[in-house]
Amino acid sequence: MSSEERAREALGHVIENADQIARYIEGIDLDAFREEGMRRDAIERCLERIIEACVRISQERLDQIIPGMLLHQVRGFGNRMRHEYDRINPDIVWRTATQTVPALRDACAKALG
Repeated sequence: MSSEERAREALGHVIENADQIARYIEGIDLDAFREEGMRRDAIERCLERIIEACVRISQERLDQIIPGMLLHQVRGFGNRMRHEYDRINPDIVWRTATQTVPALRDACAKALG
């Protein structure tokens, strides 16, 4: 598989997981998100997969898709989610799921054409 094919596959994974997050947050607010552990866990897992897909895409390609998204920051967020899971602020996860992820999803869909 070429690097372009891998990048396109990873873009698809971002879109797929972003769509799952959209379904998981539909009809709830931040307070409900804080209270519903199973839903929060599902969203966090989707975020982890999105982060891993972004790592597979590469910084150069991310610059073309969504300028300003720094891969080292994305990677750092993933590391915190995996290794400091007990210290993750649900408000940050909510903000990422409701603001950053939809913008990233749209940019990835546009990149796929």
